[in-house]
Amino acid sequence: MRKLALTGATAALVLALAGVVAASAAPQAAEPTTAKATTLTFHVVFSPFTPIAANNQRDPNSPFALGDEIVFHDQLYANGKRVGDQLGSCVIASLTPQLMANCSVVIRLPGGNLTGQSIAIQGPEPREIAVTGGTGRYRSAGGEGTLVEFGNGTGRLTLRVLNLVARGKGA
Repeated sequence: MRKLALTGATAALVLALAGVVAASAAPQAAEPTTAKATTLTFHVVFSPFTPIAANNQRDPNSPFALGDEIVFHDQLYANGKRVGDQLGSCVIASLTPQLMANCSVVIRLPGGNLTGQSIAIQGPEPREIAVTGGTGRYRSAGGEGTLVEFGNGTGRLTLRVLNLVARGKGA
């Protein structure tokens, strides 16, 4: 009898939680969005390629091992003037069938920072970036972007940022 009561109470709790989740999700999904997008475009000058061997178990035939990192500190320009920088690291997560890394980036700009994440795949393909947040005037930021490498140590970073919050002087 006690087992039946415990099972019944557990089922009631699960159903109640499911009802709360469904009730709180429904109004959010039904509300129209008022998010405004701002596009930020930068010319990028990449820092030198800087791998860090973090895994002591290495294949002598491979320059990388799982867990190794690549760190960067790139310069950002707009209209010929330096306007910020981006810095971060990429942790190598796969060697086969191709080299892939999980990257985190902080983009420092006047008025605040933007943060992002991406997957880096070896090759010239554009990198898709998820804008995951920010500070200062970008504190409510989200969105996405693309990093294109031109192959000569430069590239283009385009960010489509949602929910920019203008704050402070010059905003």
